[in-house]
This record gives sequence, structure tokens and C-alpha cells, in this order.
Amino acid sequence: MAVSILLGSRIVSIVWLPSTWFFLGSNYGQVANNLPSPEQVRLLLTSLRITKTRIYDTNPGVLTAFANTGIDLIVTVPNEAVGMMMDPRQALQWVMTNVQPYFPATKITGISVGNEVYTSDDPTLMSNLVPALLSIHSALVQLGLDSYNHVSTANSAVLENSYPPSMGSFKPEMANLVVPFLQFLAATKSPFWINAYPYFAYKDSPAKVSLDYVLFKRTQGWLRYDNMLYAQVDAVIFAIARLGYGGVEVRVSETGWPSKGDPNEVGATVENARAYNRNLLLRQIRSEGTPVRPNQRLEVYLFALFNEDMKPGPTSERNYGLYQPDGTMVYNVGLAALTSSASVSLTSSATRENGETMNRIHVMRLPPCPNTTKKKQQRQYTGGGTKAIESFATWIALRVIIR
Repeated sequence: MAVSILLGSRIVSIVWLPSTWFFLGSNYGQVANNLPSPEQVRLLLTSLRITKTRIYDTNPGVLTAFANTGIDLIVTVPNEAVGMMMDPRQALQWVMTNVQPYFPATKITGISVGNEVYTSDDPTLMSNLVPALLSIHSALVQLGLDSYNHVSTANSAVLENSYPPSMGSFKPEMANLVVPFLQFLAATKSPFWINAYPYFAYKDSPAKVSLDYVLFKRTQGWLRYDNMLYAQVDAVIFAIARLGYGGVEVRVSETGWPSKGDPNEVGATVENARAYNRNLLLRQIRSEGTPVRPNQRLEVYLFALFNEDMKPGPTSERNYGLYQPDGTMVYNVGLAALTSSASVSLTSSATRENGETMNRIHVMRLPPCPNTTKKKQQRQYTGGGTKAIESFATWIALRVIIR
């Protein structure tokens, strides 16, 4: 079934695909002056049946527009407001202003208190984080909203060691900060969110890091990491377990690949961005877990929904989007918005190997997913190349503390 929606001045046609397909979340950043309205974005997401989205603020326009859509929404306390959230009265007021009036029509299911706080180089901000988390959670409890919302923060570059993944460990200087944070997550059953970008590892060391490895191009072998993202996640899982909190779930709050970069930004191409995101989507269809937790589907939020023209930094920072602001796709990964004269597929046949879009696109029938119960920071998570193989003895010994 196809629908047509208006984004800006363009009519966009989208093909609806099976609802079991849409496990991947999206990051809806708004650092731009030319984005569609929240109502148009809502229509795009619901047409694509994307059911999980993260925003970096509590924009009332977005919160209102997303009402009655069924989209799980993560909202964010900006870093500059984290200190104020230490005060229980301020935290209660924040929740009463930014969560309670919209819930449950707008399905706010997560609150990120800050973003990449532990790599902010601001000792005060770092020390304020856990008290702020406690105050926000207490406010949710007071208002009867705690059972619907996870409270956590998105992390990056917090590991001292990450390769092999079973040797994952936190930076020693962060121990006094991380342990109380993990205590909070364990007590409230909240996830440890990580922003994970294999792109940075490849950009910094293209001669040492295999492009196939970072782009999810599968290699054969037993107990082998065939992609860097899973190795990054498992390194964090092992680091958490080493501190005695192996039951805390790790989720990927951001990952993606830029389609354009400066001359020194190796690998920032449309072809690589398409390959990374499309291969990640296909793994999400299969409800894959990582080698450490194979029966627990890894929750992932793709960065980003749109290119954002006002983001500072290198060119790549403004080119992580799947879509241009007018709704046309930057490249086709399957979650595609095309002009009304074209159609959409989630197969690799949607584009030629040289990147040219085919005039006629065929949709591959996929088996249903099995039912299971279950950017700047990732330079440390190099994963070690194409064959990050764990020794069996080490693997078994360390998995005991994770279960």
C-alpha cells in the first residue's frame, strides 16, 4: 500500500512495508532552519511505521504533533539544565511542564538527562548527573509516571579498553562516577544508552580497520565479530559486568554514517552510508542480538532522520540524514521517500552497485521476524579488524557474570 504526503513543496510517495519490519528507531534532530514541520515529520514517520524516535529537547510542537501516533518518544534534558535538575522542586516542575501534560497521548517512554555528559570535560556537569537522574525519577514516581519512563543518559568514549570486547573496561578516573550511575540504572531497570559510531574508527585508521568490518559485510566463523558495532556494544556490556551490574541492558541511542564529508574525512560517502545503514536495517529485521546476548534484540536508534544544515563542525556533521529536509532521500536504504513517480524497496536491488537509482524497483518478500523474549567519540572502539575472535575459555568465563 502506498501513500502520498506533502513535505515542504514536494509530494512524497511511500510504500508501506510489513509492520514487523520497523524495529529501528530514529534520531530526529532539529539543528536546522529548513526542516519540515513537526506535523509533516509525524506523517513521514507514521507512514514509514517507525515506532521509536529520540529528540534532543522537549519541543512542545513535536510533543503535540506526535500525540496519538503510537510512537515511543525519548525526550532530553539539555546539558545546560542538568544542574537545575538536582533540585527536586525544579525536577518536578520540569516533568510537570514537559512530560505530564502530553502523556499518555504522546507516548513519552524515555528521558535522557543530558547527552554525552561523561565526555563533556565539565567535572561539575559530570558530578551533577546522578543527582539529577534521581530527582527526575523521583518526580516521575510522585506523578505516577515512573512505570512508563526510563531515565538515563546517552554515553560515549567512556571505556579504557574495548578490544577484544571481553576486555571492555571503564576509564579508571570515571569509576567514582560510573558506579553510582550503574546503581541507579539497576535499581530503576533503565538502559545504558551508548552513541556508537564505527565510522570514526574507520576514518581515523582506514589502513588498519577493514571497511567490510565496519559496514556489516558478514564474514564466516565461530564466535567471531563480523561487524564493529556489535563489538562496541559487547565491550560496554563486559565493562558494566566487571563492575557487578551485568543485568543492565545496553541500547544504542545513536549510530549512523555520513554521506558527505571534508577531504580529510575518509569514508564519508553516499555508498558507505547506504551500505552501513541498509545492512544495519536488515539485521534489525532479523531481530539480531550481539554475540554476548544473541537472544536479546539490540535496540538501535539511527542518526539521523534529516540532514541538519546548522550543525557546527566538519561537513560530515551536517550530512548524517537519511532524508533531505524536503523529504527526498539522500540514498535508498529501504526506509525511503521518493518523488511520486518512483517506488520503494527494502532490498539491495533498490540501487545499482554504482549508486544509480533504478527506474523500477522490486520488493523482496522477507520471512517474518522471529518472536523473541528477549561521531566523535568512538575512536576508542576500534574492534580490531575483520576477525575479532574471542578465546572460548575467556568467553565462557566472562559470560557467567553477564547473565
